[in-house]
Amino acid sequence: MDIIGTVSQSELARRRRQLRRSRRQKVGIACWQLLAVSSLAGFLLWTTTSPALVIDTPEQVEIDGNEFLSDRAIRSLLPLSYPQSMLQVRPQELARELESAGTIAKATVSRQLFPPGLKVTVQERYPVAIASSMTSAPGVPTDTPPGLSPNPAAESPGVPSVGLLDERGMWMPLESYTALDPTAQLPQLRVIGPLEQYRSAWESVYQSIRRSPIKIYEINWQDPANLILKTELGLVHCGPYSPRFGEQVTRLGQMGDLPNQIDLAQIAYIDLTNPDRPSLQRLGVTPPQTVPTPENP
Repeated sequence: MDIIGTVSQSELARRRRQLRRSRRQKVGIACWQLLAVSSLAGFLLWTTTSPALVIDTPEQVEIDGNEFLSDRAIRSLLPLSYPQSMLQVRPQELARELESAGTIAKATVSRQLFPPGLKVTVQERYPVAIASSMTSAPGVPTDTPPGLSPNPAAESPGVPSVGLLDERGMWMPLESYTALDPTAQLPQLRVIGPLEQYRSAWESVYQSIRRSPIKIYEINWQDPANLILKTELGLVHCGPYSPRFGEQVTRLGQMGDLPNQIDLAQIAYIDLTNPDRPSLQRLGVTPPQTVPTPENP
């Protein structure tokens, strides 16, 4: 019985030591956890107030990839207030905000810690033409689009809806550029007519226009039966738009020597309805005259 009693007391003493050791370990772990939480809270408080991790001015937002809009114009699209803690910035939300503006096709936003700031890389929707649905309102010349309504939804009867087109036919409000950057240079090419009438063909048409050695100032789609170009040689009638439009523009490019052969002021229009047999319509003269070209002497 004495041996059993002695063993039991030793075991109890050992267990008490283990319990005391376990309690000390738990207290130590709790203290370390409290210290870690306090340190993290202090770090977060420091980072939100430290000048080293705060964006104080718009100039700390670096803009890259822009060619048409100024850095200042793109910064104005960012919903940021200054000073702004770096930890409060949500790069993906800022990128989505930029892309929703219409003038930016794609955007990426990333944080920079040293020096503190943001880097914004953009891909712009570059406008290549001024587009309007009508020639003009009464008393409003066609070459004064900035004074007209830029929003199709707000257009009034008889007043053109004016906007900008990129090379893929994406329509953008005129004010999306002029309001952001009044110094931005607008494209010289004009397009007149309902956008839905030519949107599907626009990309191909623009590439043909862009490659033409003859300057083309305006494309008039108002009459579906006759696409009219305003060029440095005068008006050009193309008839209904067709897949042969590229050939028509190519034929027009072969007429660069026309001013040396005839007074352009005497020409009502150039008829390219059939690009194989182009002709000139003189003012007050009928029938049309065949155009002398390298392939049609």
